[in-house]
Amino acid sequence: MDLSTLLSPDCTRRAVAGSSKKKVLEMIGQLAAPRLSGTTSFDVFESLLNRERLGSTGIGLGVAIPHGRLQSANKPVAILMTLAEPIDFDAIDNQPVDIVFALLVPEEEHEQHLQTLAAVAQRLNDKSCTRALRDAQNDQELYQLFTDDNCG
Repeated sequence: MDLSTLLSPDCTRRAVAGSSKKKVLEMIGQLAAPRLSGTTSFDVFESLLNRERLGSTGIGLGVAIPHGRLQSANKPVAILMTLAEPIDFDAIDNQPVDIVFALLVPEEEHEQHLQTLAAVAQRLNDKSCTRALRDAQNDQELYQLFTDDNCG
């Protein structure tokens, strides 16, 4: 899967200061909303928060993949962040999270949503890939590493 079609360099941030899960979800909303016509940062935040209420998207190994579907979204948008300090994300392994990949898709794109989540989860379960992402020196390097088919 070509992840560069979902993730753009301007939606990739390294060493973000996120003090809590809520704050990180708010930051994702602020980054994603301008790329989704007719969608506000609050719409994005609410979609992500509602999904988190169903169960944490912290998949373990310091990684979270918050995601949501939006009626007003006209295309899929992704946000990738590494955090300056790991935060509690209620992950399944009870470990703090420092890599966050958020995915927002139009309401009707259920199948694409699932396929994309699976591809991202597979990439972020690769320890050499996550190690490389954590070692990225700037936003551009983080983007290039993540979108490289040989991440890590």
